Amino acid sequence: MTKAELLREQKRQERLKAERERLETMKEYEYRYMDRGMLCGIDEVGRGPLAGPVVAGAVILPKDCEILYLNDSKKLTEKRRELLYDEIMEKALAVSLGVVGPERIDEINILQATYEAMRIAVAGLKVRPDLLLNDAVTIPQVEIPQVPIVKGDAKSVSIAAASVIAKVTRDRMMAEYENIYPGYGFASNKGYGAAKHIAALKELGPCKIHRRSFIKNFVPENSVIESCP
Repeated sequence: MTKAELLREQKRQERLKAERERLETMKEYEYRYMDRGMLCGIDEVGRGPLAGPVVAGAVILPKDCEILYLNDSKKLTEKRRELLYDEIMEKALAVSLGVVGPERIDEINILQATYEAMRIAVAGLKVRPDLLLNDAVTIPQVEIPQVPIVKGDAKSVSIAAASVIAKVTRDRMMAEYENIYPGYGFASNKGYGAAKHIAALKELGPCKIHRRSFIKNFVPENSVIESCP
């Protein structure tokens, strides 16, 4: 091995050590509650967009699980999220999703729809966890004990894993909606209120996946959804 190769390997090992140390800090809550039994991370994505569903993820990781570069999904590149998604799906003891669509969001409001998506995700787990580690919220009507952690997707590997699973799933759904409802840029803006999305909304009118309660400032309330592509 040449001197340059040795130097590169040394730097690689240093980066790996730093990453493992970072991950250890993200296991604080897992270590704190490990004696409570099986822990499940809960997180959601899609509370803010003008269109599309809210998606919740529930993930149970093995206690000795190591998934390098796992982090809050918002801090990761799309490529990294996709790679982590596959690794989480491979290593997790259980993964479940809850999806609540625009009509239900309009019916019960986004906060209640988020809780509903989380309950669906928990109910869909193939094994019952003993404790839920949630990103910031306490989910109503769930009997399993819960620990809400503010900014939990950056503080808990379990919640971060749920964040990645939910984010990748929703992004893939929005890319599919781009094919069904072209013109809004759903594949790129994921339904959020980007300038091009709002311009298209005003020009084309709302489509079936727009949240009527979210777009009142951009289109008349009596816009006809069926007129969209």
